[in-house]
Amino acid sequence: MKLFTAKDAKTNFGQLLDTAIREPVAISRNGRQVAVILSAQDYERLAAFEDAWWSRQAERNEAEGLLSADESEAFLKDLLDARDQVCSRGSKGAGAIA
Repeated sequence: MKLFTAKDAKTNFGQLLDTAIREPVAISRNGRQVAVILSAQDYERLAAFEDAWWSRQAERNEAEGLLSADESEAFLKDLLDARDQVCSRGSKGAGAIA
């Protein structure tokens, strides 16, 4: 992986982009790595890999008897709705006290 300082990246932006097409480029500021620039192709490949990994995790969890994606979504919605109801009742009561 190539390394550019933030100053060099700004000054040589075209070169940075050309390099990132071929390989990831690390950007450092004050001696510390703060970013990595990837080609669009590398980014898409990593995003697809991550999606596939999470899909496999969900399938394993469902097979072990954990909540499915739909069940998880419904459960969280119910929790948020209950919280909203408590909060709305609490704000009405606070207004009556004042």
